[in-house]
Formats: sequence, structure tokens, C-alpha cells
Amino acid sequence: MSGHSKWANIKHKKEKTDAQKAKVFTKIGKEITIAVKEGGGDPASNSKLRDLILKAKSNNVPNDNIERTIKKALGSTGENYEEIVYEGYGPAGIAVIVETTTDNRNRTAGNVRSYFSKYHGNMGQSGCVSYLFADKGVIVIGNEDGDVDEDKLMETALEAGAEDFAAEGEVFEIYTEPDDLYAVQQTLKEAGYEILSAEKSKIPSNYVTLDNEEEMKFMGLLIEKLEDDDDVMNVYHNWENCD
Repeated sequence: MSGHSKWANIKHKKEKTDAQKAKVFTKIGKEITIAVKEGGGDPASNSKLRDLILKAKSNNVPNDNIERTIKKALGSTGENYEEIVYEGYGPAGIAVIVETTTDNRNRTAGNVRSYFSKYHGNMGQSGCVSYLFADKGVIVIGNEDGDVDEDKLMETALEAGAEDFAAEGEVFEIYTEPDDLYAVQQTLKEAGYEILSAEKSKIPSNYVTLDNEEEMKFMGLLIEKLEDDDDVMNVYHNWENCD
């Protein structure tokens, strides 16, 4: 890992207005719907659903909302979403991956392409930047009071199956293989640690710093517009000074 903190992005997402939180709930609801239709409504046998329930809870989605979404998906034949990943370049060649969930691929593709074009980037072919990213689980542990024993936390995390560890100011970041995320999170939770976030992510192999103010402006706008789109679930990039 490069040691670059993802927490600034995670924290930013958690400090949204009520309207933005509602949008986050809707997006996660789409992902849960797909997971239920693909693998059933039991998180014990549907690992994708289990992970999404954890993601929903980490974003403060009420349990009632989660249960309603699962029940609706089990009995629904109307809403058919598909997951589509787009790749491209922001200003100065910044690598960008956009994960979407949509019921209208023409609308989504058109919107994503327009964002890239408007903010000085361009959409590329599938695979054009994904090789620059690795799929990882990322667990963020709170340490605002500074009372967490770093050595003990690192030992507990590594014994549970984590593969990397970083101290980032008021938080600790723990990296796992995607399939190990749930087990490591459970172990840390049972050990009494405050888990601020536990999600699967795409971690860049290297980061790019922008010095040009115009490029920084347009890259920020590109990320903002993509994240605000109802069809966009996740945006990953390798811009260093993104916060």
C-alpha cells in the first residue's frame, strides 16, 4: 500500500446532507436488490448480500429499510438492474473507474460519457485503467481519543487475516483480501474496536499529483458529478490530493 489515506473520502461521504444520505440509501438498495435476485435473501448463504448489509449499516441505513429492500427484491419481478463498469481518464490522464447499477444502460452510458467530456477527460475501453487497481477490503478503525494500542491492533488484525496496516492520524486503516473482509471485521468488532467503515474498494498501485489549478478544479468536478449521479455506485481514481 502507498500509505495514502482513503479516510478523507470516506469521511466526506459520511458527512452528507439528509438529501444526499437518502440518495446513498437508494444506491445501496439497488445493489441489495441485485444481490438478492442473484443469490437469494439469506445473508448466511449469500456473501454478496452479507457484505452489502454491512455496507448499508456502515452508512447508517436503518435495519427496517434493509429488511424492506430484501423482501421487495424477493417478491419483485419488475425492477431489473444490471451492473456496468466504465473506465476512463480525467484531466492529465488520471485513471478513473466508475461502477454503476442501472435499469437503462443507454442513459447511464450517455451520462457518464458526458461527465468525462465536460470536465476535460475521456471515457476509455474496458480494461484501459483497471489493471492499475487492486481489489481490497478496507477497514477503518477510529482512534480520535488516541487510546488505541497500535501494536495490539496490528497484531489482532494480522492474526485475523489482514494483509496490511496503516496509521493515518485519527484512524487506522486495515487492508484485507476482499473475501477476508467480513471475517477480519468480525474479529476486530468482537475485540472491542470502533469500526468506522468496512467496505470493498479498489486501491491504486500508484497515485498521481496534480499541480495545475485548472486540472484540479475539473478533476474535482468530475468526481462530484459522477458521485451525484443516481446510477453511479462507486468512483475510484488515483488522484493523490483529492481532498
